[in-house]
Amino acid sequence: MEIDIAWHTGPRAALRPLFELAEDSQSQLDDYLESGRVLVARRGSAVVGHLQLVPASGAGEIEIKNMAVVPESRGSGVGRALLASAMRQCGGEGWRRIVVGTGAADVGNLRFYQRVGFRLLAVERDAFTPATGYPDPIVIDGILLRDRVWLAYDLGS
Repeated sequence: MEIDIAWHTGPRAALRPLFELAEDSQSQLDDYLESGRVLVARRGSAVVGHLQLVPASGAGEIEIKNMAVVPESRGSGVGRALLASAMRQCGGEGWRRIVVGTGAADVGNLRFYQRVGFRLLAVERDAFTPATGYPDPIVIDGILLRDRVWLAYDLGS
């Protein structure tokens, strides 16, 4: 079945379980759930993924704040389709760069973003601690999560 992607216009609370797939901190999610805009991927009437965009701190930069695909649809192109749609939309709106921060321990996410052209930008040490609202410990694929890796994609490249 084909994937349809469009801007979400309803209440964000309905998408919260999807956001929680990509965010381990309830307090962090509470802070940004209503920020920016959200693209939603649907197969028929079922929501199978989303991608949230918020303006970043750098001039001309927009951030992928949260992105998730339901487990049963992972590996089927939903994430790539969401990202391609976001790149087209942002490029058409004049944004010059998309940035994303992900856990340094999440090698799957690092692989995904680099395969679609994102480049490493920076490492934010100790981003995932109880002091920043995250449970302790978080372990991904046997790796203790502590640091956030920032990646960037220059639009028009």
